[in-house]
Amino acid sequence: MPASSEHRWLQVAAALVAVLVLLPIVVVLTSAVGDGGPQAAIDYLFRPRIGRLLTNTVWLMLLTVPGAVVLGIGAAWLVERTDLPGAGIWRTLMLAPLAIPAFVSSYAWVSWQPGLVGLGGAALVTTLAYFPFVFLPVAALLRTLDAGEEEVARSLGLGPFSAFWRTVLPRLRPAVSGGALLVALHLLAEFGVLSMMRYQTFTTAILQQYAVGFSSQQGSLLASVLLLLCLLLLTAEMLLRGRGRVARLGSGALRRPAPLPLGNWRWPSLAALAGLVGLSVLVPVVMVVRWLVVGTSQRGRGHADLWQVTGTTLGLALLGGLVAVVLALPVALLLNRRHGLLAVLLERATYIASALPGVVVALALVTLAVRWVPGIYQTVTLLVLAYAILFLPRATVSLRSGLAAAPPELAEAARSLGLAGPGVLGRVVLPLAAPSVLAGFVLVALAISTELTATLLLAPSGTNTLALAFWAASDELDYAAAAPYAAVMIALSVPLTVVLRRQITGER
Repeated sequence: MPASSEHRWLQVAAALVAVLVLLPIVVVLTSAVGDGGPQAAIDYLFRPRIGRLLTNTVWLMLLTVPGAVVLGIGAAWLVERTDLPGAGIWRTLMLAPLAIPAFVSSYAWVSWQPGLVGLGGAALVTTLAYFPFVFLPVAALLRTLDAGEEEVARSLGLGPFSAFWRTVLPRLRPAVSGGALLVALHLLAEFGVLSMMRYQTFTTAILQQYAVGFSSQQGSLLASVLLLLCLLLLTAEMLLRGRGRVARLGSGALRRPAPLPLGNWRWPSLAALAGLVGLSVLVPVVMVVRWLVVGTSQRGRGHADLWQVTGTTLGLALLGGLVAVVLALPVALLLNRRHGLLAVLLERATYIASALPGVVVALALVTLAVRWVPGIYQTVTLLVLAYAILFLPRATVSLRSGLAAAPPELAEAARSLGLAGPGVLGRVVLPLAAPSVLAGFVLVALAISTELTATLLLAPSGTNTLALAFWAASDELDYAAAAPYAAVMIALSVPLTVVLRRQITGER
C-alpha cells in the first residue's frame, strides 16, 4: 500500500475516533433543549436549586484548588530544592495519595469522624486526595529548570526565598496552572466523596435524579452546565498559563541549583511533610486495615464474591485498556507522521470529552443507546465505550512518546522490502513503541479499575465491580464489608505511583 494511501486511511480512522469522542457532547447539548424548547430549558436552569448547586461547586473549588496548589508547590520545593533528608522517599510518599481512590479516603474519614460532613469535610478530603496533581508537574519542572536566573538574583542581594519567588515561581506557571486544572476537573467529576460528605453538586444531583426517576432532558440540562464549567476551566487555564519562556536559551550546560540548607527549619519541614502523609495516606490505610480486621473477626461475614468481583473489574479494565489503545493508535500515528493542523485538531478533539465528568459521558451514552441503538443499552459494550472515551488521552499521550522511538526511515525501508501497511505496523513500528504502548494500556486499565460514576449508570444488571461493591456496602454504612474492596483497589492502584514517580525522576 503506498504511503499516501496509508496516510489517507490514517486520517479517516483518526477522524472517526474524534467523531466518536465528540458524540457525547453533541447528544448532551441536543437533549438539553428537548421537546420543551429553549425557553423551558432556560426556566429550568434558573431555578433556585441550580443556583445552590452552582454556589456549592464554586465554594468547593475556592477552598480545594488553592489548598492543593499551596500544598503541591510547598512539598515540591522542599523535596526538589532543599537538603531535605530522604528526598527520594518523600518524593514517593507525596505521590502515594494517588494510589488511594478519593472516595475510599472519604470512607475512611467518615468512618473515623462521622461528624466530618458538608463543605469542610469535602474540601479537606479532596485537597488531601488531589494535591499530588500539582506536586507532580511542579516537581518535574523544578528538576529541569536552569539555576542561572536564580543565581543572578541571589548575587544581586535577594535571599533564597525572595529569589525563588521572583525568578522560579513565575516559570512554574505552566505546571501550576495545569495541575490546578486537573484538580478543578476532578472536582467537577467527583461523586463518591461529595455523596459521602453529603455535599450537593451537579454530579451528585444527576446521579440522584437517576436514582429517583429517569429524565433525559433534565439530566442533560444539568450535564450541559457541567460542560460549560469544563470549557470555562479549560479557557481559564490557557489564559493563566501565559506564554513566558520556561526553558533556558543560550550556550552552556544546564546547571541544577545547589540544595538550599534548611537549617533550623529542617525538623519543622519534616514534621509538616509527615503530617501531610499521615492525613492523606495513613488515615485511609489505617482505617481500611482496621475495618478489615473487624470484618474478619465477625463470624458469618464472608467475602466469597471478592475474587469474582476482582476478576470482573480486571476483565473490564483489560478490555477497556485494549479498546482505548486501539482507538488512540491512528490519532498518535497521524500526529507522529504528519504534525499538521488537521492532525493537531483531531488530537485535541479527543481530549474534550475526556475532560468531562464520567456522569456526563455516561448520561449521553444512555440517551444515545435508548433512542438510537437500544441493542447496546445495559451491555458491556456501552460501558467499555464510555471507559475508552473518558481515558483515551492517557493512551494517546503514551503512544505519541513511544512512536517517536520508531524512525520513519525504518518504516520506509520495510515498505521497500515488500511489507504492506499492517505488516510495517506490526513488525516494525509497534515493537519499537511497545514499552509506551504497555504504559498507556496500564494507565487506562488502572483508571478503569477504580472508576465509579460512569459504571454506576452504565454497568449491566448483575455486573459488579470493586468500585460498585465498595459503594454499595459503604452507602449502607457497612464499613467492614466495604474494606476488602477498598484494599484491593488500593493494591491495584499502587503501580500508578511507580509510573508517576518515574515521570518525575526520569528513572527506568
